[in-house]
Amino acid sequence: MTTALAPLHAIARQGREHGVSLLAVADDPHAELLTLFWGPQFDREHALRLWARLSRREPVQAQPVLPALLAVGERFDALDRCAQQRLRRLILRHRALGDAVH
Repeated sequence: MTTALAPLHAIARQGREHGVSLLAVADDPHAELLTLFWGPQFDREHALRLWARLSRREPVQAQPVLPALLAVGERFDALDRCAQQRLRRLILRHRALGDAVH
């Protein structure tokens, strides 16, 4: 892995660890992810709404998710615009691959 891609891999790793539970009830998980990452900064308000939904459903499971979610936001905000855009393209690509399978 190149040094330039390390921050994206860190975000993806945390996403895989907690994303399944966070997005389990979402109609379109990719749309939820894009909402979090679409703007120039991580959408913390949307992240907190997703977390609140999870915490009502699975309070014990939700506890470690919030600090990880906020850490992802910090990592994303620290990325340069090119890296942020690359992450968005990866989410879109993953969505297209999923659509092709279904």
